[in-house]
Amino acid sequence: MARTSDTIESGAVVHGAARSQRPRSLRVRFGNLLSFRWAAAALILIGWFVYYPIVDNFIVSTTDQDIYTGEVTNVGLANYDRLLHDPVVLLALWNNCLYAIISVVFQVFGAFLLAAIIEDLRSERWRRLWRAVYFVPSAISITVTGLLFYFIYQPQIGLLDAVLSRAGLSQFVMPWLGNEHTAIYAIIAMSQWQGFGYSTLLFAIAIQKIPRDLYDAATIDGAGPLRRLWSITFPLTREMTGLMIIVTITGAFQVFNEVMVMTAGGPNNSSQVLGTWLYQKAFIEDNFGYGAAIAAVIFVLTMLTGAAQLWYTKRRRVQL
Repeated sequence: MARTSDTIESGAVVHGAARSQRPRSLRVRFGNLLSFRWAAAALILIGWFVYYPIVDNFIVSTTDQDIYTGEVTNVGLANYDRLLHDPVVLLALWNNCLYAIISVVFQVFGAFLLAAIIEDLRSERWRRLWRAVYFVPSAISITVTGLLFYFIYQPQIGLLDAVLSRAGLSQFVMPWLGNEHTAIYAIIAMSQWQGFGYSTLLFAIAIQKIPRDLYDAATIDGAGPLRRLWSITFPLTREMTGLMIIVTITGAFQVFNEVMVMTAGGPNNSSQVLGTWLYQKAFIEDNFGYGAAIAAVIFVLTMLTGAAQLWYTKRRRVQL
């Protein structure tokens, strides 16, 4: 009799537990459904505003469109064939590559060295001061910076030529933005000044995350500043270095404002980049198909560069 009552009680307990777990499982399923709903909403927004325009751009690049009449003519790969034989596109691509190479040298490796020097200072007050000093140019609008350097480069009233003349270097005085051989370099120099501090600050943050015990142990073992820099700082900031290379190169292939503000691609198209030539063809000359083809080239170049750098960074990752 007692055994029967125990069985009944245990069954009741199991049944009650099952009843208590059932609402809980329903709540979990309902919560998962709601989370999927929000994720689906985000995916829809990203797909509509990011991925659909990319796909549509490739479709437009195979057409010849007139924005004023609405006429659309399918031309296949004719825009890409024209692009391969366009001397301005080749010049613009070279300017973008030049922009990327110089930016990587200064805004990645130069900023890394400067950040390492700043973070090696003993006083926290001095470290904060120099971080702020180098970051200030990055807080200025690129349009304002372009106008500022536009007047600095002026041959008559510009500060640069005046300083060169006073220093006895009159042979270097020239119209920097009006010379086909110097215009793109003058724009790149302005860009490095504007973005150098931002890269330095990011590297400083990455260096701050490195345990100080590693530096103390290396110092005790007799490692000098250069040895600590090469053996500790550089390997442990490799992921930040890879990220900055990706950001710098993709930014170099997407550059637009600096050139438009200072030269608009001149003189004689010598400072054209892919972004400004795209604007010229699509919005000035009403050739959206050809402009879309240039945009497709920019997209492919930046994606390949980013993918290659991510692959390399992943292989060379250092774990603490």
